[in-house]
Amino acid sequence: MQYVIVGTGGQGVLFASKVLGYLALKNGQKVLASEVHGMAQRGGSVVSHFKVGDYSSPLVTPGHADVILAFDQNEAARSLEFLHSDGTVVVNLHDTKAWNNAPLAGWLADNQIRVCAMEGYEILKRHMGGRFLFMNVLILGALVASGVAGISYDEMEAAVGALAPEKFKADNLKVLKLGYDAVMSRKE
Repeated sequence: MQYVIVGTGGQGVLFASKVLGYLALKNGQKVLASEVHGMAQRGGSVVSHFKVGDYSSPLVTPGHADVILAFDQNEAARSLEFLHSDGTVVVNLHDTKAWNNAPLAGWLADNQIRVCAMEGYEILKRHMGGRFLFMNVLILGALVASGVAGISYDEMEAAVGALAPEKFKADNLKVLKLGYDAVMSRKE
């Protein structure tokens, strides 16, 4: 499985990579990862290439990613070249009109890209008082609910619980459930 995880500085791209790595290693799988921090301290792009399985290079080649996890829709759009046809993008949307514009929507359809989208800022504003630093865990919850990664909710909950700082553990677990439930409620 090849992931490209994207966001901006402060959104927890590296923590999400750490959680996925923890899960893979716990299941006896090989992990390769590479991070590009850019101007992370100023809200700039942060990208993590992450591979689970028997690979020799940590970088995902354009057209080969199975999943893009995007904590920001603009970063998602910049990273779509990495997805292969029939890939999946799990994305936080803040402007659904821009995301659904004709050229982008057409490209996604033409390439049979599955989109698992949620309005993460709205969810976090409503349930977490606008503490957007939890976007990463919200998207991890959505990833589990999408079913594309083959990770169970219990596995993800245990990994987040093991790796989250103690003072944020309860909030992280709450947000994981929010992300999971947001996607599962649309499947029913």
